[in-house]
Amino acid sequence: MNTRALPTAPMSVDEFLVWSQGLPEGERYELVDGRIERMQSERIIHAETKARVWLELRTALQSAGRSECQAFIDGVSVRIDETTLREPDALIHCGPYDPDSIVAENPVVIVEVASPQSPGVRKSLDYFSLESVQHYLIVLPAEGRVLHHHRSDSPDEITTRIVGRDATIDLSPPGITLAVEAFFAG
Repeated sequence: MNTRALPTAPMSVDEFLVWSQGLPEGERYELVDGRIERMQSERIIHAETKARVWLELRTALQSAGRSECQAFIDGVSVRIDETTLREPDALIHCGPYDPDSIVAENPVVIVEVASPQSPGVRKSLDYFSLESVQHYLIVLPAEGRVLHHHRSDSPDEITTRIVGRDATIDLSPPGITLAVEAFFAG
């Protein structure tokens, strides 16, 4: 593990993006309120679940003929504001994008796979501060369930439901349906 010191002075997202270009392979960070936060290593169950979720998002978009939308797995970040950049486990971006960018400018669906070190409510507030975000899914692999947060017709009203393994999730927009069972092994 690299033990080099991280910058301690607050930075903007643009400064962070420049700084992060020189990182060794495998080191991952988010910028929260101008401060760099190291992302934790993942357990195998987390990586497997994340891959299944991404595949299900991608397949659902293709089945619905939503060619203007793309499913991305981690590595693509979401700019919350000038000092916060988050990296969800998966997301759906709709509209044009720069394939050389590491930032999705129009995320519509955000997915996090829960782990013991997940930071909780703060990420929800960050993601829903973006007008484009309509859905935020938190996948709970150990329980075989998903927390589905959805923006209602009122921009400040978010509804939440717990969805079991045998259910489906309607993500409108972008107009797709996901089988929750596909997120989990066996």
